[in-house]
Amino acid sequence: MKLYRLLTADDDAAFCRKVTEALNEGWRLHGSPAYAFDAARGVMRCAQAVVKDKPGVYDPARPLREQ
Repeated sequence: MKLYRLLTADDDAAFCRKVTEALNEGWRLHGSPAYAFDAARGVMRCAQAVVKDKPGVYDPARPLREQ
């Protein structure tokens, strides 16, 4: 099966840790990161897509990071 996740967070060290954790769990970067200004909160937000190939069948009831 092919799995896809979009990681999002404020543009800070926590976002980098989230992406690093996903990479260490076997996810691969997919495309470039995206940035947008959250005017309501006054902060930059980041997004990075990650993908993973795994044997088995996708189970929508289970969180993606557990598949």
